[in-house]
Amino acid sequence: MSVQQPWAFAIARGGKTVSNQALPTAYRGPLLIHASMRVDLKACDSPLIQAAGWDPRDPLATIGAVIAVADLVDVCSAAVQNASCDCGPWAAPGAHHWHLSGVRALPRPIVAVGRQELWQPHPNLVAEVNAMFAAALNRL
Repeated sequence: MSVQQPWAFAIARGGKTVSNQALPTAYRGPLLIHASMRVDLKACDSPLIQAAGWDPRDPLATIGAVIAVADLVDVCSAAVQNASCDCGPWAAPGAHHWHLSGVRALPRPIVAVGRQELWQPHPNLVAEVNAMFAAALNRL
């Protein structure tokens, strides 16, 4: 899943557990969090982003790279139907709220090309992510 910075950083480092999306999905399972090539400059001053520890010098503030892995566990569409939901401060009105859990930031970004919609990562990218996590565990 490609996400603009600083929102991708907030997922990887700052406890952002809701991703606001235009469409729902039936998919549940692991997602690579890819920082897209676009930056939402207005969001950099958001109190939520600041509270998440936004630091443009952090390696995970990069663009055009996979920076984390998360599990997509639920999608709430209540806000799209003008109903109330309790999805928290990261949930935007009028969006489908993709609930993320088990977020694991990568030790370093992996340069990759993403897409706006859900996309299937190349097996080599998945292998590189898995190898990076395995190497980090071996160092403990």
